[in-house]
Amino acid sequence: MTDSSSPRALPRHIAIIMDGNGRWAQARGLPRIAGHRRGAEAVRRTLTATAELGVPYLTLFGFSSENWKRPLAEVDDLMGLLRHYLRGEIAELHRNGVRLRMIGERCRLAPDIVTLIENAETLTGDNTGVNLTIALSYGGRAEIIAAMRTLAEKAVAGELPPEAIDEMVVARHLFTADIPDPDLLIRTSGEQRISNFLLWQCAYAELVFTKTLWPDFGRADLEQAIADYGGRERRYGASIGSR
Repeated sequence: MTDSSSPRALPRHIAIIMDGNGRWAQARGLPRIAGHRRGAEAVRRTLTATAELGVPYLTLFGFSSENWKRPLAEVDDLMGLLRHYLRGEIAELHRNGVRLRMIGERCRLAPDIVTLIENAETLTGDNTGVNLTIALSYGGRAEIIAAMRTLAEKAVAGELPPEAIDEMVVARHLFTADIPDPDLLIRTSGEQRISNFLLWQCAYAELVFTKTLWPDFGRADLEQAIADYGGRERRYGASIGSR
């Protein structure tokens, strides 16, 4: 975990809940998928800005486990947009040195999408630019439960003494085992909740809520969030003056 008490410190890892695509489209009399398409453009802008600003890790909440409850037509549109992104954008990400990975319950995704994800992760696996993580079919509680089940199985099998289970052991069994915890969590659209996103990992993240709808989010919004972050003193539970 990075100590970023310096007012000008950059976050090492930014996580974003990309909210407001539907409201953006509704305000313009457009179908919801139009908002999702414009949201994909915001992903490109944000990734470019992240790289230019020197932030090495970016995690985006693309599709939650709860999103499966949305109307079937909207889910199908989202999956189609995901296929298009994975087929059409990965080569450019690779050229730009981006390492892409997906976290979430892949078993709920269509087999062809899983194959596209695996191919993208393999292609970009050795890249040393921005580490881009997309959370798909993801829920923080489900992630923690999966880790607990694995740890319980290891304990029952005698592979792991219960007393050896600590925060570091739990962290190594999460989807984000090789990614540092987020320093900054941004949510767009004015909503002020984290919606089951990276519950364990964001225990000490600084939270920034912006009224900007995700399709309108750009570099200026990202820089403002980083400036807000940089002006805070991160104490991780310690009292003022004790660090």
